[in-house]
Amino acid sequence: MRVFSVLAILLLSFVFASAQNEQAPLQEKEFEYKNWKYKGVLDSKEINLREFAKDKKLTLVVYFAPWCHNWKHQAPFVQKMYEKYKSAGLDVIGVGEYGTLEEMKNNLDFFKITFPVVYESLSSDDREKTKHYDYRKELGDTRKWGSPFNIFIEPANLQKNGDTVVKKAFIGSGELIEADAEKFIRQKLGLPAEEIKASNTKKEIEACEGDKKTVEFKKP
Repeated sequence: MRVFSVLAILLLSFVFASAQNEQAPLQEKEFEYKNWKYKGVLDSKEINLREFAKDKKLTLVVYFAPWCHNWKHQAPFVQKMYEKYKSAGLDVIGVGEYGTLEEMKNNLDFFKITFPVVYESLSSDDREKTKHYDYRKELGDTRKWGSPFNIFIEPANLQKNGDTVVKKAFIGSGELIEADAEKFIRQKLGLPAEEIKASNTKKEIEACEGDKKTVEFKKP
């Protein structure tokens, strides 16, 4: 009976742990992040990353899979930061991965995303064929899908020409820790410190690992 109780506790602990959102601290990493030109999800207009980032105080590039529960958890926070700090010099650009254009469009509509979003891949079959996958592998990110994956580009590190955009950047290999991320953003934008309370601490959410699962986004 005692052995059964111990096993039951261990099982519950595993289930609880696996249901937590995958938060990741920001870490400065050295790697060669290459320039890219991707088409917009909504209008097919091509965006050049270097041109997009060159006049900004801080640029967040966030890779995501539209069906991913972890991205579903982070998306509102990214949109909130974009709205709050755009006038102070922050810009955000999303890079969609491993889903169809329809999935991406529905995702942007559901979360009322107003920052520009482009796409690198349109199928889960391309998982190991993308630059997104290559960067994660190089940086030690062992998640299967790697959604979301965040890269902050600072103007001091921006290469003026050549194939490489930056040779070092702060990255978050998972959901941003809201309080820490906002403090980071304010610091990089030269804004005074303020008390920040996070809303995603210890919040439960299904991790988007294992096989790809389509998530339907239905408006209430």
